[in-house]
Amino acid sequence: MRDLIGVTWRKSSYSGTESNCVELAVTADRTAIRDSKAPEAGTLLLTSRASAALLSALRRA
Repeated sequence: MRDLIGVTWRKSSYSGTESNCVELAVTADRTAIRDSKAPEAGTLLLTSRASAALLSALRRA
């Protein structure tokens, strides 16, 4: 995805040096999510509203 070139991918500090985690990149208008062990497998793009709803649901789970 051309619009994700140069973004900074982040993962939880709890992940340590392992490669089995979810990575996030935040842009001006969306959040990108990918699997760190297979980043070429695809990226899920969420709007800011959808990203906030997902995080809220995960916190309640």
